[in-house]
Amino acid sequence: MTLTLTLREAPAAAVVADALVPDRIARMSADEVGRLSLWHGNRRAAVRDLFDVAGGGDDVRIEGDLRRVAGLGTGMAGGRLTIAGDAGPHLGAGMRDGEIVVEGDAAAYAGAGMRGGRLVVRGSAGTRLGGALAGERAGMRGGEIVVHGDAGEEAGAGLRRGLVAVAGRAGAGAGLNALAGTIVAFGALGAHAGAGMRRASIVALGEVALLPTYVRACTYRPPFLRLCLRRLRALGLPVTDEQLEGEYTRWSGDTLELRRGEILILEPPR
Repeated sequence: MTLTLTLREAPAAAVVADALVPDRIARMSADEVGRLSLWHGNRRAAVRDLFDVAGGGDDVRIEGDLRRVAGLGTGMAGGRLTIAGDAGPHLGAGMRDGEIVVEGDAAAYAGAGMRGGRLVVRGSAGTRLGGALAGERAGMRGGEIVVHGDAGEEAGAGLRRGLVAVAGRAGAGAGLNALAGTIVAFGALGAHAGAGMRRASIVALGEVALLPTYVRACTYRPPFLRLCLRRLRALGLPVTDEQLEGEYTRWSGDTLELRRGEILILEPPR
């Protein structure tokens, strides 16, 4: 059974909807969900003042113009959340389990500090996808993020563990200060990819301009990458046989840090 919340109209001020988390409202009736309190600008408002609520269960669907609705799925630990449209900032921040699917675009800080579960964005994502929140050093610590469009600047900033995959272009600073985990970019990577990176992996399937602090190590077929790409193909990303079977040149860096990170660049077929 699905719990459906339909936004009546675009809110006049930003809404903080961190109370709308599937595993927290799964056992509530529609009336109980409607009585939950949210911040609407600088005042409190009941969910039913902003949304029509129907049904019930841990499969939650939220509909409407949600670009000014922040914090959906924050700290989520199970269930499924579907956003029927564009999502506001901090979507799925700190989530631990379950699945979030966004049928449109996601704003800044989607999946920030994520620890587990899966976040799928059918459109594009804003800045700091899976990255560290302002004032924090650590970003995503586990789970999977799959974006079918483009990603903004500093995707995977502060990455500690997990997988971030972007089917389109990734903006400048992807993998900034990343310590571990994997970023896969199918389109072009913006400037300064891997700046300050220590041990993480960035896989460049499109164009990339390397920083001078990266040095060539070897050309080979990384065993882990084949498994990773097969997983992404199963999740609906456009992985080709050439990408699965191809050779990759490994560039080590950032030499200003530990020099144990890597950018893997797909070589053209011979």
